[in-house]
Amino acid sequence: MKTLANDALLRALARQPTAYTPIWLMRQAGRYLPEYNALRERAGSFLALVRTPALAAEATLQPLERFPLDAAIVFSDILTVPDAMGLGLRFAAGEGPRLERPLRDEATIRRLGAPDPARDLRYMLEAIGEARRALAGRVPLIGFAGSPYTLACYMVEGSGSEDWPALKAMLYGRPELLHRILEVNARAVADLLNAQIEAGAQAVMLFDTWGGTLSAARYEEFSLAYSRRVLGALKKESDGRRVPSILFTRGGGNWLEAIAASGCDAAGLDWTVDLDAARRRVGHKVALQGNLDPAVLLAPPQRVREEARHLLDAFGSAPGHVFNLGHGVSPRASIEAVAALVDEVRAYSGKVRARAA
Repeated sequence: MKTLANDALLRALARQPTAYTPIWLMRQAGRYLPEYNALRERAGSFLALVRTPALAAEATLQPLERFPLDAAIVFSDILTVPDAMGLGLRFAAGEGPRLERPLRDEATIRRLGAPDPARDLRYMLEAIGEARRALAGRVPLIGFAGSPYTLACYMVEGSGSEDWPALKAMLYGRPELLHRILEVNARAVADLLNAQIEAGAQAVMLFDTWGGTLSAARYEEFSLAYSRRVLGALKKESDGRRVPSILFTRGGGNWLEAIAASGCDAAGLDWTVDLDAARRRVGHKVALQGNLDPAVLLAPPQRVREEARHLLDAFGSAPGHVFNLGHGVSPRASIEAVAALVDEVRAYSGKVRARAA
């Protein structure tokens, strides 16, 4: 087993005691950092940054040079998977990601196949290898992918949407076609996450960003069932240590018990979920990750510290909490606010643990 200087994240995900609550942030490498903006400009585009292993590894480590975070997460994008399937990913200025060839006809959907990560997403695996070497055991490295349903949303719609009309039309009108896409996506995502683990990822996260837009009657069938398939297919150990998995469904608070029973090691929570109630709902089944409102990072640092303490008090001193946001860091967040958050989580949670000892 390779030694980690800081394994607080992995121990918290295993619901083992830690001296303080570990913290990392979704989208911790992003546009709020001037060094990230300079790196993206040097790369020429977002996609060029993602597809250049040395630059992606550099972006992965940038937040750790500023903040004492307890994990790095490989810099990439969930839509690299449909791009590798031939759907043509591009990022238009001010419009977000677009797929040039969305899935709309049956013949194309029937031909859809899972990519080979070693061939079609090799740049991501190389970025993981470079980041692991650069980290040199400092903190764990997290790999990730989009959930089968979240990927399907973009693959059918072609871009982001408020209500996903093309996707929902297929779900209710031709559900067998959507199930076909989801089956392929589940294989693709499991293959990619396993390849990431083999390349050096020490934990993995499944981003079910749009599962919460489903009706209560359809979430299990179209989202959770396929996330469960992915989780069941994952490698459980690497380097002699368990590789924990995190399942995050944005807007998934109604299904927290089902998520906790999905096979994941931790359930990610958005900011609409009461953390104390969530802890009582899942008991000791899984760890919990979250769940500060990202908008808090637009406030002055002292207010950020107060909100952090509120969440830490809500969870208490029991093991099994990873502090994170309820979604990604906003480009408008201030560096001072992020620094205050990371500092307060470590300092205050350490005091909470010490008082409980």
